[in-house]
Amino acid sequence: MASIQLTRILWSGKFSTNIALSSRKCCSFRRTRQLDFGPLLKRNIQNRKLTAIRSEKSGNEGSISSAIEGEENSDVISCPEKPGLMLGIDRDDSGSVIGLNLIPGDNEAIDAEVVSTVTKAKDEEIKKEKIETRVTYNIVFVTAEAAPYSKTGGLGDVCGSLPIELASRGHRVMVVSPRYLNGTSADENFAHVFDANRRIKLQCFGGEQEIAFFHEYREGVDWVFVDHPSYHRPGNPYGDSHGAFGDNQFRYTLLCHAACEAPLLLPLGGYTYGEKCLFLVNDWHAGLVSVLLAAKYRPFGVYKDARSILVIHNLAHQGVEPAATFKNLGLPSNWYGALEWVFPTWARTHALDTGEAVNILKGAIVTSDRILTVSKGYAWEITTVEGGYGLNQLLSSRRSVLTGITNGIHIAEWDPSSDEHIAFHYSAASLSGKVQCKTALQQELGFPIKPDCPLIGFIGRLDYQKGIDLIHWAIPELMEDDLQFVMLGSGDPLYEDWMRSAENTYRDKFRGWVGFSVPISHRITAGSCDILLMPSRFEPCGLNQLYAMRYGTVPVVHATGGLRDTVENFNPYAGEGRGEGTGYAVFTVALKTAIRTYRDHKSTWEGLMRRCMQKDFTWENAAIQYEQ
Repeated sequence: MASIQLTRILWSGKFSTNIALSSRKCCSFRRTRQLDFGPLLKRNIQNRKLTAIRSEKSGNEGSISSAIEGEENSDVISCPEKPGLMLGIDRDDSGSVIGLNLIPGDNEAIDAEVVSTVTKAKDEEIKKEKIETRVTYNIVFVTAEAAPYSKTGGLGDVCGSLPIELASRGHRVMVVSPRYLNGTSADENFAHVFDANRRIKLQCFGGEQEIAFFHEYREGVDWVFVDHPSYHRPGNPYGDSHGAFGDNQFRYTLLCHAACEAPLLLPLGGYTYGEKCLFLVNDWHAGLVSVLLAAKYRPFGVYKDARSILVIHNLAHQGVEPAATFKNLGLPSNWYGALEWVFPTWARTHALDTGEAVNILKGAIVTSDRILTVSKGYAWEITTVEGGYGLNQLLSSRRSVLTGITNGIHIAEWDPSSDEHIAFHYSAASLSGKVQCKTALQQELGFPIKPDCPLIGFIGRLDYQKGIDLIHWAIPELMEDDLQFVMLGSGDPLYEDWMRSAENTYRDKFRGWVGFSVPISHRITAGSCDILLMPSRFEPCGLNQLYAMRYGTVPVVHATGGLRDTVENFNPYAGEGRGEGTGYAVFTVALKTAIRTYRDHKSTWEGLMRRCMQKDFTWENAAIQYEQ
């Protein structure tokens, strides 16, 4: 039902009349909805055609309302009551009238005039209306780690920052993760987490497993922790110095069952999240959630409106266990095919081995409504034989729901103008503080103080994926040049020993720090080094190159996965186009080119640093893409 509203507005000291048609129905309308994958349907009124004519200056009789009635289907309406004014008709793309406006004109008569633009006020009103009607969701993150409570890599960073950004955009967000207690200072991360006074028994692994929920509300997010004795042991979330824990399948099966129950049972903020949820399940540890929704809940009418999105951070880890363990997962027996995995003949242990296993990540790929990776490049790589780890054909078959979204970084924590871990502060407008930071790091590491000597850094695991063997192979050649090299990381004991021995061999040029230190990582990755080296064989996203660019440290990377997406190759011999890059995308040759550019072309290098610092990798950008 349409209505006509008449209002009076002041224009150049005179009163005139504004007439607007409203097509708003007389029924109630919720401003936000849940679980509609896309924006609310609204009439398109941005590309409007405004046709106006001026009324005759002679005193014609009649009224505006009669003009509307008499010329309802015309774009030309005379306005006899207001000589010297134009009456404009707003129409949408279908030709329907959506508004009328009286427009003051000059002294010349106009028979018909088409006005193609819309006033700024109208545009801002439309924009505001779109923001107010943005869809909001009840979002449940399920993850094995979430910073600052638990973190071993990029997964913890993502699940510690993205939920906060989504909550700031109006969504109701819950994060479900284990409550790890290992008897160290890391337990202090859970100091403000309180018992939610809710204990439940889960049916899996041949019996009832009792778990408890703990909760903290922080920065607009409900942080929910699943408590069970299997999470209370020394080591990191996945293992200790002897390797991965043998009961990881049990530990993360509990997490998934508990995560499915939490939105239904926990009255956080006075009421539960309910069934209309959007589950974001991260890697294989949380992958069973998608399978449980499809096999255990929806057949009984529960979570029928819920959706699950699988986020793949590292396809190499898939949660593969012997086929006999399927009965422990708490799934109906007819769902075995969704998780069935058969190893190729060459990977079997003996001739009688059938190669049958269960693959939890495969089950998540089959049953999830959407699949995301942490970069567009990685989304393509996992559909190839080289990067698919046996799941490339399955992922290719689901290409229509597969996409990549590059991770963001916490810009408040990684800010060269306020970072508490670096000696001096600076910005893209004034880079002098970075030179002072470099001198401070050289003093700290016991290097000779050489402001013009290129200082190269590496931070990461000492393993094959990160290309540590390539660094090991290249160091003797690199050490022939006048440069300094510092490494921070742990992993393969062979490479840890090599780092220690290389420090003794190249006393004034090489330092190796076995382990991890947050302050040192800030000083190496960001504040002090000239170049950050990342020769990874594959890198789903990578965060160190984002941190480095934020601080004007130029990354030299392999063009793979997220590194290809975030680092634009710099060509010193091109003056335009791809020459305006932010880093280098090969290894030894690129590193030597970077060193030569640093030494011989200071102004070019400074421009490279500034472009790095101006790149926008905020979580806000990532959150907008997740909403879409």
